[in-house]
Amino acid sequence: MFETPRLRLRFFELSDAPFVLALVNDPDWIRNIGDRGVRTVDQTRGYLERGPIAMYTRLGFGLYLVELKEGGMPVGMCGLIKRDSLPDVDIGFAFMPAWRGKGYAYEAALASRDYGVLALGLKRIVGITAPDNDASGKLLLKLGFKYEETIPGPSPGELSRLYGYAP
Repeated sequence: MFETPRLRLRFFELSDAPFVLALVNDPDWIRNIGDRGVRTVDQTRGYLERGPIAMYTRLGFGLYLVELKEGGMPVGMCGLIKRDSLPDVDIGFAFMPAWRGKGYAYEAALASRDYGVLALGLKRIVGITAPDNDASGKLLLKLGFKYEETIPGPSPGELSRLYGYAP
């Protein structure tokens, strides 16, 4: 799809399932994003087919695998999502623990934000975080998003912080 100085963001393929299985079962993913109930490589393939791959077909964009340009090592996922629960396209990102704190999330999210604005013509992009996910909130602020409000979260009784970006 597109590249940054150090990263390549590309469409997910079913062969990425082992990496995605590890990512969606990372304790920080479960705490901050939610438990997807994905425990096997076969379940992960279904998750990819119903999620990112279906969104590519439907909308032409979605979450992308983030890999290092040098060597092709997968490090995380980042991209744009259209959720039924939000009126605007949402930016999402998650990285394996070994690859956090190196600026990769910022690099990938900035490229995704700019792709949404420049290539897709989006006039507004939002980001949502769990109320105690300060790291993701700080990243959204660094990307030029502004905190707007607390909204109902994905599960009953949960809350999310909503950030907005309009170029």
